[in-house]
Amino acid sequence: MKIGIYTLTSPLHDEKALNTASATFLEEIGENLESYAEGNDSYELVFKGSDYSDFGTDDLDVIYVRTGGTEGLFKQIFDKVRTSESGYDRPVRLLTSGKSNSLAASMEIMSFLRQNECSGEIIHGSCSYIAGRLALLTKVDKAKKKLQGTNLGVIGQPSDWLISSGADYTKVKEKTGITLVDIPISELIEEIAKKEYPSNSIVKAAAEKAATLPEKIKPYWEDALNIYGGLKRIIEKHKLSGLTIRCFDLLEAIGNTGCLALAILNSEGIPAGCEGDIPALLTMAVSQAVTGSPGFQCNPSSIDPETGEILLAHCTIPLNMVRSYSFDTHFESGIGVAIHGEVPEGDVTVFKLSGDLSRCFISEASLLKNQYKQDLCRTQIVLRTEDIADYFLKNPIGNHHIVLSGHHKTILQAFFEA
Repeated sequence: MKIGIYTLTSPLHDEKALNTASATFLEEIGENLESYAEGNDSYELVFKGSDYSDFGTDDLDVIYVRTGGTEGLFKQIFDKVRTSESGYDRPVRLLTSGKSNSLAASMEIMSFLRQNECSGEIIHGSCSYIAGRLALLTKVDKAKKKLQGTNLGVIGQPSDWLISSGADYTKVKEKTGITLVDIPISELIEEIAKKEYPSNSIVKAAAEKAATLPEKIKPYWEDALNIYGGLKRIIEKHKLSGLTIRCFDLLEAIGNTGCLALAILNSEGIPAGCEGDIPALLTMAVSQAVTGSPGFQCNPSSIDPETGEILLAHCTIPLNMVRSYSFDTHFESGIGVAIHGEVPEGDVTVFKLSGDLSRCFISEASLLKNQYKQDLCRTQIVLRTEDIADYFLKNPIGNHHIVLSGHHKTILQAFFEA
């Protein structure tokens, strides 16, 4: 991944001496960056100098403030660096070694950014710290670029009981580049009536388990897959990267639920949420872009403020997030095909964005156990985390939250701040 390094230098300073010092500084950062390479990903610092004509073309763009007295120079390029070609405001990252009054100049520039309602940060510290921060921000910007220009479908609007789970479509577009597309539920019902669905490895694996379905579930199997087929055609028609569906409307319309269809879509890397919950969908889309997994949309069923334990449950979950799964009926209606998944114990992250993207909740937790009680939604997990009472009982962001495998607080927080 390429990190473009652009410079701001006062004409009062010796250019030759600065170039030598800069080369040494950047070389040490580059050496430290090697430890953050993962898989096929590696990091390359690309020195661009004072030519900003291609600013914004690399995976991450950083302005290296090399000296003091550069505040006026920054003001001249401000409009160029703050706005992307697609029109959204991007954070400005200022790199400084602290030499030649560069930190003082960076602080003046940062204050100017805040006055102009532009986000950013000063990247300053040891070369090892700077390398870690650059690696993290490169991943953040890469995730943001994945979301730019994408469409997320809202099929049927939020369910009536989700009185706080709408979204500000304009702010979502401005802050993420995501367009929310309203699609009537009737359009999906028409697609389901075609009774066609694609067969792939995920569907075939589920079908193998379906060979031993309980008798009460067998009548719903084919139509559950037809819902998946209908959603796939909706995705193709509207060029969607994800969706949420007002799924309870399907209970009366076709006598089935969307639980299986959503589980398959999420396993394919397509964020697919329940009940028309738009903030939950946005959270899943961000999770997919940042971590590679949309996560498990679930709602708290009980909380123990004294132990920090919380029980979360829902009737669908990405099939690639569980170590095993079986089928049951949908909890509330007693019909359809729901998923009971067993999620591996260990590190998880609980994540939720608000519908206007002004708030987020991120908490790293431990998954203690799975359970399977008949009086709850079918996938049931018990977590332990800190300070849950203050958030969940006093200031929650809706009821649905997204649980991700692994600890991701640092990068999710960096994404939100950006």
